[in-house]
Amino acid sequence: MAAAAAGTRVFLEVRRRLQSALLILGEPKEGGVPVDISIAPCSLRVKTPEGCTELRLPAEVSLVPSSCRGLQYVPGDGLHLRLQVRAESDAKLISMFNQSSQAHGCCTFYCQSCGEVVIRDRKLVRVLPLPSENWGALVEEWCCHPDPFANKPLHPQENDCFIGDSFFLVNLRSDLWQPRPESAPVETHCPSSENHFKLKPKANTKVICKRCKVMLGETMSSETTKFYMTEIIIQPSERNFSIIPRSQFVQNVVAQCLVELSAARSTFRFTIQGHDGKAYILLWLLNSDSLVIESLGSSKSITKFPLLEDTLKEDSSSAWNAVKVLYQPCIKNRNEKLSSAWESDISIHSLTLPSATCLELLLILSRNNATLPPSLRSMNSFQVAFLKM
Repeated sequence: MAAAAAGTRVFLEVRRRLQSALLILGEPKEGGVPVDISIAPCSLRVKTPEGCTELRLPAEVSLVPSSCRGLQYVPGDGLHLRLQVRAESDAKLISMFNQSSQAHGCCTFYCQSCGEVVIRDRKLVRVLPLPSENWGALVEEWCCHPDPFANKPLHPQENDCFIGDSFFLVNLRSDLWQPRPESAPVETHCPSSENHFKLKPKANTKVICKRCKVMLGETMSSETTKFYMTEIIIQPSERNFSIIPRSQFVQNVVAQCLVELSAARSTFRFTIQGHDGKAYILLWLLNSDSLVIESLGSSKSITKFPLLEDTLKEDSSSAWNAVKVLYQPCIKNRNEKLSSAWESDISIHSLTLPSATCLELLLILSRNNATLPPSLRSMNSFQVAFLKM
């Protein structure tokens, strides 16, 4: 362990679209220690008297050693330099729903936290996206006759699944497990991708997992239930439930939601709000093409990744696709003025999650921020973090 602690920390952020990379070599504990840096197209090696740290790159990424430039020493961080890379562009983003299910087969819905079966062997014939929240106003502008969709909510039928920004709408039949709310919700207008029903303020519509008591979603009517993407895993029925660490799952779902929404709506600023309507986090998506590689270094060349410490294994990949975000917490009355300004800005999109998940996400962002090199942890008045894909 002493040898591992003596290794040099290496942080590498590769930008696929820009074909460039930022390399940071951690500052040694004792000043003036000689360092030998070797950069090859497929690897990077740092030698000190205490040990050797080697970082191997994935096959689709290669460095250009002759392009090294901008070498500088940053107190508290170490050596910074930039160089060119040859990186294959990341694959086209696939919808999270399509990654875990098939519309023509039978699917099973699981609680992501404990694996409890929520819906078993549901055959999904239609998997359709919900329209944006302003679709009703657009219909009124385009139609020269009365709105044909007025007072006709978009209810999923028995074999339907409607997909919103961060949730699924499904129809629960009487022969399936269905939680009973204390009081029934009241529908007032048609659904959209965010605000699809207005309910009585005191109506208890939470859908709770029978085993671990986690909030999975909300009942929208006597037949329609909304499940949040961060709480549910949907897999083909012939496949067994696979355990995914909670931190990894939440990061992946939120990152994909941000990327898909930014591409579809040309917006890069988001408010993360709970099901109670309170804003918890302000998020600003900087880029979605980052490849993050980090090693604490050791004489045995063991690579570690503190940003995902709950998923570390001996055979873990040394590279993670990630989205880079700026964030501000809004809990305990922090950033009230900024939060109010964002909520009144029509160009900023709201993403609704269970309140407990919002706090989980804030904890993940704070932890990931704390593991970055000090010079990368803040930008202007925002904090910086990576969400792993």
